[in-house]
Amino acid sequence: MQTAVLRWSDDVGQKQRISRIIIVIILGILAVYACMHIRVSLGIEKRSQTRINRILMDQAKRSYLTGFAYIEEGKEESLKDWVTEAAMGFIPLGTYVEGKETSHTDVEDQETYQMIVAQQANDENAVDENGQLILNDDPVPEVVQTSGTPIDTSMENLMNYEYLVGNFYTIDSNTMADPELLNAEKLMGKDMTIDQSGDGPRVLIYHTHSQEAFADSVEGDVNTTIVGIGSYLTELLNNTYGIQTLHHEGVYDLVNGQLDRSMAYELAEPEIQAILQENPSIEVVIDLHRDGVAEGTHLVTEINGKPTAQIMFFNGLSRTRANGNISYLPNPYIEDNLAFSLQLQIAATNQFPGFTRHIYLRGYRYNMHFKPKTLLVEAGAQTNTVEEMRNAMEILAATLHNVLVKSNTPQQTTGIEIEAQ
Repeated sequence: MQTAVLRWSDDVGQKQRISRIIIVIILGILAVYACMHIRVSLGIEKRSQTRINRILMDQAKRSYLTGFAYIEEGKEESLKDWVTEAAMGFIPLGTYVEGKETSHTDVEDQETYQMIVAQQANDENAVDENGQLILNDDPVPEVVQTSGTPIDTSMENLMNYEYLVGNFYTIDSNTMADPELLNAEKLMGKDMTIDQSGDGPRVLIYHTHSQEAFADSVEGDVNTTIVGIGSYLTELLNNTYGIQTLHHEGVYDLVNGQLDRSMAYELAEPEIQAILQENPSIEVVIDLHRDGVAEGTHLVTEINGKPTAQIMFFNGLSRTRANGNISYLPNPYIEDNLAFSLQLQIAATNQFPGFTRHIYLRGYRYNMHFKPKTLLVEAGAQTNTVEEMRNAMEILAATLHNVLVKSNTPQQTTGIEIEAQ
C-alpha cells in the first residue's frame, strides 16, 4: 500500500510540473502578444500582425500544443480572441491536477477498505477480545443530567448554523459538516410521516451489536441485553401506538462464539436487505445500540418521576475530513437520515428536555443507506440499569410516534402533550 501511495504521489507531482510548464508557455505567448499589440499601436502594418499570428501558430504546432494551435477552418477570429479562449482551456489544468488529489485518495485498495470496515464496526464503543470497553481519547460528548433545561427550537434560532450545532450536534474530528448539509429549514421541512394504510410492518428494529449489556444484566438472559430492550420498544410501538413493527434478533458480533465486531456491519447488511425485500411496507429502519462510556459516567435523567437513560441519535456522513466523500460507502439518503434524527431531536427536546444527548456525526456509513428513514440510536450505556433503559424506550416510542404519525415542526410540537406510558 505504501508503494501505491508513493506511485500516486509521483504521478500527481509529474502532472503538477506539466501544468506549470503549460502555464509558463501560455504566459510567454501572452507576453509576445502584448509586445506585438504595443508595436501595432505604434503604426506597424496589419499584415505584419497577421504574419506574426501565423508564426506563433506554427510554433505552437511544432511544440505539440495541438489544442492550442487549432483554429476552425473558415472561422474569422482575432489573435486576441483565440489566445483568450485557448488560455482559458489550459489554465484550469493546474486546479484540475490539485483536485485529482482528493478524488484519488478516495479510491482505496482492498486492504484499506477492510481497515475502514473494521474501524466502522468498532468505533462507537470499542471492546477488546474479552468484551471490555476500550476508551479512546475523544472528548465525551454527553452532558450527564438529572433534569432537563428547555432549549429554544424556534426556526429563527435553528437557521443560525452556530446555534444549531452548538445546541444539537457533536461533530467528530474525523468528519466535517457545513451550513448547506445542516440546513434546519430544509431538514425540518421534510415529511417523515409513514403511510399506515394497508398491512405489513412499517418499522424494522435490529441490532448490529447484539451482545451489548447493562450494569445489572443477567448473564444468559437476552431480555436484559440490548436485544431485550429492542423487544420492549417493539412491543410499545405495536401495542401502545399501533405502529406495526418487526424486531429482528440476528447476531452479527459473535464469530465462533467469540465477541468480534470487526465485520458486524458488513455481516448485517445482506440479511437486513433481504428482510426489507421481503417486507416492502417497511419505511423505518432502527439499529438500536447502547453506548460505551467511562465507568464513572451515568447517562440518566428523570422523566415523569422515573430514572430514564439518555439516548443519542448517531449519523454517518460517508465522508472523512482527510479524504472527502467515501465513494465505496455511498448513501443516497444522508439528507433524509439527518432530517429524521433532527426532527426526533427537536420533538424530544420540546417535550422531554434532557432525554437526548447531542446528535453525533461521524465519518463512515454504518448501514444507514437502507432507507431514507434510517436511524442509529445509542440508548444509555453499560453503566445504566435495565430499568432505566426500559423507561427510555417508553419515551423513545412516544417521540417516534410524534414524528412518524403526527406532523412535526418546531412550532407545532411546542406545547403538544406527547403520550408517555
